[in-house]
Amino acid sequence: MRGEGDFAALGRMLALVHSARGEFFGWRCDNYIGRTPQANRRSSSWSEFWRDARLRPQLDLGKRNGLSASLLGKGERLLETVPRLLSGHAPSPSLLHGDLWSGNAGFLAGGAPVLFDPAVYWGDRETDLAMTELFGGFPPAFYSAYAEAAPLDADYPRRKPLYKLYHVLNHANLFGGGYASQAERMIDQLLAQG
Repeated sequence: MRGEGDFAALGRMLALVHSARGEFFGWRCDNYIGRTPQANRRSSSWSEFWRDARLRPQLDLGKRNGLSASLLGKGERLLETVPRLLSGHAPSPSLLHGDLWSGNAGFLAGGAPVLFDPAVYWGDRETDLAMTELFGGFPPAFYSAYAEAAPLDADYPRRKPLYKLYHVLNHANLFGGGYASQAERMIDQLLAQG
C-alpha cells in the first residue's frame, strides 16, 4: 500500500465504484490481468462467465506453461462444479477494478484514496474484495467501511476461495513456484465443498 491515508475512505470509495451497474457480465473489450490476456466476452450468467472467462483460460494457459497434470486434472473437475458452487447466487453486474491488491491502491499527499492499474469488467463485487485479501491485504478499517456502505451477503465467505483462485492461478502461470501448489490446495478445498 503506497502512502498513509484514510482506509475507511478507500472502503467507501470502492463501495461507490461497485454501485455502478452494467447490463451483462464481462466488458466491451478484452484486457489484461497483469501480463496475462483477460477475456471479457459478454454473458448473462455469472457462473458461466466465471467458469469460462476466468478459470478455464487460466487452466488452458497452465497446460501451455507446463503446470502439473494433477493441478490441471483437478481444475477440470472444478470447472464442472462451478455452477453448483455459485448456485443461488445472482449478483448484479458491478463495475470492478479487477486487480485490486494493496499494490494497486494508495493515497495522495493529503490522504485521499486512489486506485490504479485496473483490469476492469462488470462482475460480482465480491471478487474485488476477495482479491484484497491476497498479497498483503488491507486493514480492518477498509473492510468495516465497505460493509457499512454496501453490506455483503452472508455466504460471501463460502465463495471467496473460488474468487481468489483466479488470481492464484494467474500468479502460478506468471511466476510458477509455490503459487501452483497453493492453487492445487485451493482446488482440493473447493472440490470438497462442491
